[in-house]
Amino acid sequence: MEKNILIDFIKKHKHSYIIGLLFMFLSSYVQTLFPKVLGNNVDILKIKGFQGDRVYSNIGYILLIAAGTFAFTYIWRNLVIGNARKLECHLREILFDHFQILTPEFYSKRKTGDLIAYAINDINAVRQTLGPALSMAINGIVVCVISIYSMSRAVNWQLTLLSLLPVPVMVYIMIYIGGLVKKRFKRVQETFAAISDRVNENINGMRVIKAYVQEDKEVEKFEKLNNQMVETNLNMIHVSAFLAPLIEICFTVSFVFNLIWGGNMVLKGSISLGDFIAFNGYLTMILAPVLSIGQVTTIFQRGMASFNRLNEILCVKPQVKNDGTICDLPKALIKINNLSFTYPGAKKESLRNINLTIPKGHTLGIIGKTGSGKSTLIHLLLKLYNVENNCIYYGDADINKFKLEAIKNGIGLVPQDNFLFHASISDNIRFFKDIYTEEAVEEAARNSCIYENIIDLPDQFNTILGERGVNISGGQKQRISIARALVRNPDILVLDDALSAVDTVTESRILNNLRRLRRNKTTIIVASRISAVMQADEILVLDKGEIKERGTHTQLIKKGGIYNEIYQYQFGTGNFGTDS
Repeated sequence: MEKNILIDFIKKHKHSYIIGLLFMFLSSYVQTLFPKVLGNNVDILKIKGFQGDRVYSNIGYILLIAAGTFAFTYIWRNLVIGNARKLECHLREILFDHFQILTPEFYSKRKTGDLIAYAINDINAVRQTLGPALSMAINGIVVCVISIYSMSRAVNWQLTLLSLLPVPVMVYIMIYIGGLVKKRFKRVQETFAAISDRVNENINGMRVIKAYVQEDKEVEKFEKLNNQMVETNLNMIHVSAFLAPLIEICFTVSFVFNLIWGGNMVLKGSISLGDFIAFNGYLTMILAPVLSIGQVTTIFQRGMASFNRLNEILCVKPQVKNDGTICDLPKALIKINNLSFTYPGAKKESLRNINLTIPKGHTLGIIGKTGSGKSTLIHLLLKLYNVENNCIYYGDADINKFKLEAIKNGIGLVPQDNFLFHASISDNIRFFKDIYTEEAVEEAARNSCIYENIIDLPDQFNTILGERGVNISGGQKQRISIARALVRNPDILVLDDALSAVDTVTESRILNNLRRLRRNKTTIIVASRISAVMQADEILVLDKGEIKERGTHTQLIKKGGIYNEIYQYQFGTGNFGTDS
C-alpha cells in the first residue's frame, strides 16, 4: 500500500488524532495516580487516631480518578478508534476503485475469492492494527513509563530495577513470537481466500453441480479446504498462545523479587507499608499493558501481513495505457491499418494484418469460427488491451490519443457474458443511472423485444432479478443487456455475439428495430449465425486471425468461399468444417 494513502488520511483527520492522543495521555496519567493515593491512605490508617478528613479526601481522590479515567478513555476511544473505522472504509473504497481500473489481463489471473479476502479480511486486519492495537500500544507505553518513573522516584529505584530484570526476556519473546505469527497469519489469509473462492464458485455453479450430481464431491473438496483452514489457524494459535503465559511467568518472577526484597525493606523501615503497596500497585498496573503489548504484537504482525498483501494489489498498475487527452469520441469513420495483436504471454498471434474502414452510419457484420479473432478485434476497438500507434483511428485521431473514458462513453457494448445485477429489471437496464426516464427504459425494452416478457411478470419493471439473472432465461438476459445498451443511444454500438440465445424470429425483430434506430449511427454485429449479419452493409469473414473474405451477403454467397460454406451449413445441407 502506498504510504501516502495513510499519510493523507492522517493529515485529513489530524485534529481528531491530536485531541484523541492528548486525552489518551491524560487517561494513562490519571490511572497511574491510583496506587500512590492508595498507598498514602494505608499509611494514614496506620497512624494512631482516626484521621477521617484525610481518609475521606483520599477516597474522594480515588473516585475522581475513576471518573477522570472513564471520561478521558471514552473521549479518546471515540476519536482514535472511530478514525480507524473511517480508515477501514477509506481503504475499502480505494481498493474498490483500484479494482475498477485494472484490466482484463489482471482478472484472468486472479480468483474472485482471493480478491474478496483483500476487501474483507486484510483491510479489517489493517484497521485493527491502526486502531485498537495502536491505541493499546501507546496507552500501555505511557502507563509503563509513568509507573516505572513513579516506582523509582517515589518508592525506591533499586527495588524498581530488580523487579524489572525479566523485562528484556519479555521483549525478546514478543519479537520472536511476533515474527512467527506474521508468517503463519499470511497462510491463514491465503486459506481464507481459497475457501471464499470455492464457496463463490459453488454458489454460481450450483445448477451445473446438481445437473451432474456432484454435490458429494464438492462437499469433500470443501471439507478438505475447511480442514486446511482449521489447521492453519491452529498453527498460528499454537504460537501466539505461548505469548501471554510466558509474559505472566516473567511477571511472577518480578513479583517474587519484589516480595522478598521489598518485604525486607518494609521490615527494616527503609520504606513504608503504604509505599510497598503503591509499588505493588504500579507493578500490577504494568502487567496489563505489557500483556496487551503482547497481544498488540500479534495483531500488529497480522496487520503487517495483510498490509503487504494489500500493497501487492494496490501497486499493480493497469496494463492498458491511458495517456490520451481527447475527451470525446468523434462521430466519424473508424479505420484500422495493418493491425496485428498477440495476447500477453501468448506465442501465437490472435490477429494478423487487419485492414478495415467502417464509414459513419454503416453496419458491419463479423462472422467466423470459434477462435477466429472476432471478440479480440472488438476488445481492441474498445482498447481493453494496448494497441500499437497508427493501427486504429477514430476519425483522424489515433486511438491512443483518446482518454479511455472517451472510448467507453462513446461505444455501447453488449458483451457475450450478459452480466445482470441482483436488482430490479429497471435498474439493470438503466445501469443504476437516474438520467434515464421510465419512458426511455420502456422504449429500450420494446426495441430489444423484452417488453412483453417484463410486463407479464408480477412486478413488471420492478421485478428483482436473482444474482447474475439466475431466475430468467439466457435469451431474456441477452435482450435486457441489449436494452441496457440501447437506452444509452451510443454513436457506436457493438453486439458481441449478443443474439446467440434468442430464437430466429425474435432475432429478426431486434435486427429490424436496430436498422430503424441506428440510421446514421455505426453498428458492429459479431455473430455465429449468418442470419444476424445478412443485412449488414459489409460483412467480414475472419479465420485464424485474418480477414479471409469481405463484402455484402450477396457478394459472399456468389464467391462460394468460407461464408458460403457457413451459409449452406446453417440454411442448407452443407457440411461446415470443425472449429479451429
